[in-house]
Amino acid sequence: MPTNTEPNSSSPASGSTARGYALVLLAASLWATLGVIYHFLARTYGMPPLAVAGLRAGLGGVILLIGLLALRRSWLRIDRRAARVVLVYGVVGIAFFYAAYINAILTVGVAVSAVLLYTAPAWVALLAWRFLGEQLTRTHLIALTLTLAGSALVAQIYQPGLLRVNALGILWGLLSGFSYALWSVFNKVGVRHTNPWTLQCYGMLVGSAALLLFQPLAPLAGALQDPGAAVWLLLLALGPTVGASVAYAAGVRTVPVSVASLIATLEPVLAALLAFLVLGETLGLGQIAGGALILLAVWLLRPRASRT
Repeated sequence: MPTNTEPNSSSPASGSTARGYALVLLAASLWATLGVIYHFLARTYGMPPLAVAGLRAGLGGVILLIGLLALRRSWLRIDRRAARVVLVYGVVGIAFFYAAYINAILTVGVAVSAVLLYTAPAWVALLAWRFLGEQLTRTHLIALTLTLAGSALVAQIYQPGLLRVNALGILWGLLSGFSYALWSVFNKVGVRHTNPWTLQCYGMLVGSAALLLFQPLAPLAGALQDPGAAVWLLLLALGPTVGASVAYAAGVRTVPVSVASLIATLEPVLAALLAFLVLGETLGLGQIAGGALILLAVWLLRPRASRT
């Protein structure tokens, strides 16, 4: 038997792995643009935050629907049980998550919101322990402690005056992390009943309906008449909504999920960098330290490859 198990750098397997890394990195980069796009649509074009979130979900759902109609029409058929799961997923996993994240971005900025979003793995550990019967280990508890400490630093708990001013935005940021965790848990439950792409397609359409149901139409129609707003909305749907999901799904075909999940933690770093370059946002040293603690918790909670 050969003793050298490392693939040759020019082999097809090595090439496909490199493409997988590139695709996962592309997904993280696309997700990182979300905050800046949200900022422009809400601040520059005056679109209501929930309307932006609703249009994001709606356009993403329509793009997936067109793709499924063209390529996998049979996947669009679901039974009654799957329909109930899709309904709950759309309202809680899509509408609640999208609404919380855009409100966090518009209240405390892109950089802080992106960091607080990554409290999600800690929330997932708690939810999976409580509702899915998964084990809560010592590693989970350490990660939860790191997440709490990191969140406190990102919220600038050491400056009570700023904490009081930013309290609502910090709450929205933590809710975005919690709702992102719900998104993950509902995905795990939902794929037991239907195809992942079908779940995303119908879930986005349901979430969009929930978000747009109570939105006033006049200001929304006025904002959509601006070609610039239409371009940003299209970028929002094609980039961080559908494009990132497709890139990540393609990437994990050749890259272990444990590695892909770590690459994805570049998202808050890239989001903070974009916020600095485009919007002039900065993080203090304490907030950077808090973000590092949260990313360390994400690393501790990464999936472990099973030994054979």
